[in-house]
Amino acid sequence: MIPYGRQSLDDEDIEAVVDTLRSDFLTQGPKTEAFENAVSGYCGATHAIAVNSATSALHIACLSLEVGQGDVVWTSPVSFVASANCARYCGARVDFVDIEMGSGNICLRALEAKLLAAEQAGKLPKVLVVVHFAGQPCAMEKIHAFSLRYGFHIVEDAAHAVGAYYQGRPTGSCQYSDITVFSFHPVKVITSAEGGMALTNSDKLAARMRLLASHGVTRDPALMQGEPEGEWAYHQITLGFNYRISDVHAALGLSQMRKLDNFVARRNELAQRYDRAFDGTGVRPLQVASDSRSSYHLYTVLLPESVDRQECFRVLRAEGVGVHVHYIPVYKQPYYRALGFDAAYCPNAEHFYRRLLTLPLFPSMHAKEIDMVIDKVVQALSYDPAAVQRSKEDC
Repeated sequence: MIPYGRQSLDDEDIEAVVDTLRSDFLTQGPKTEAFENAVSGYCGATHAIAVNSATSALHIACLSLEVGQGDVVWTSPVSFVASANCARYCGARVDFVDIEMGSGNICLRALEAKLLAAEQAGKLPKVLVVVHFAGQPCAMEKIHAFSLRYGFHIVEDAAHAVGAYYQGRPTGSCQYSDITVFSFHPVKVITSAEGGMALTNSDKLAARMRLLASHGVTRDPALMQGEPEGEWAYHQITLGFNYRISDVHAALGLSQMRKLDNFVARRNELAQRYDRAFDGTGVRPLQVASDSRSSYHLYTVLLPESVDRQECFRVLRAEGVGVHVHYIPVYKQPYYRALGFDAAYCPNAEHFYRRLLTLPLFPSMHAKEIDMVIDKVVQALSYDPAAVQRSKEDC
């Protein structure tokens, strides 16, 4: 089975982890700081806080922006559930902004209409979690302009978009957002085996997130409350969490960062090969804006209306092509249905979901593998189960 995604590790990555295992630090050591500096330097952000997952990063991002009871957080319905769950962890309500069919990202027209209605009702969001679906950056300049007009904060859920560019700047620069969150899960563009990172240009937000990620505990005398008991003293000044990443994970992530541009270039090369092959077949790849470079964490297509997606999925899996579906709209999940969301809450997301299919894409894919995927997809488009059954009966 050719999987839809796979980590790309080499001897350099393995040696980096082994060297750390042989060092004096397994957690909270120099590799974590080096990893943070490498990512913030690449992105051009002032601060980077490495944590144990992107979900943790989203959680502390919302908390640092003081999301809590009575607040509303908006996000995209076409994402993994963590993009919405982070608000629920803080006790806030969640709402969803419909997407545009071309990219799978938040639709600007839908966002503007929803903001106008929310302003009139006195229910504007405190935070908008913007999801860069499949690695394609959203139209951040326009979204930022909305934030200035309507007074909400922006968190970029860039779990898919490490190595992507928007208007010539790396995703993660936080030019148009308060905080950007990355994921380093094994199927992402680079991996630390498991891990995430929050980037920001705000000293205040960075300090708050770093505190929240480590139990709410500080050794900084300027932050301690009352006289310290001695040189060993530490004070818990807020309720935090153990969201720290280990030096072992950070060592792998740091090694992978050196390959990031090559990985993204290879992903774009493979995506373009898919694009050319599917031209004229009715399979529609997602659009990439002219001012952006997608990191192509996923290669997701929209199947023709005439194709039975479930049957196509089944046939391709049976042929060894590990297709997937990203994602079931979040509001369709039982947890969110119980909160009152209708099963067809966002019409575009519904239509998108019924047609979408994720094909295998990872840097180490061989030419024979991608050719096989293309051939099998084209064959599956014209698959007729009734004809197959008649053929079996004739035999």
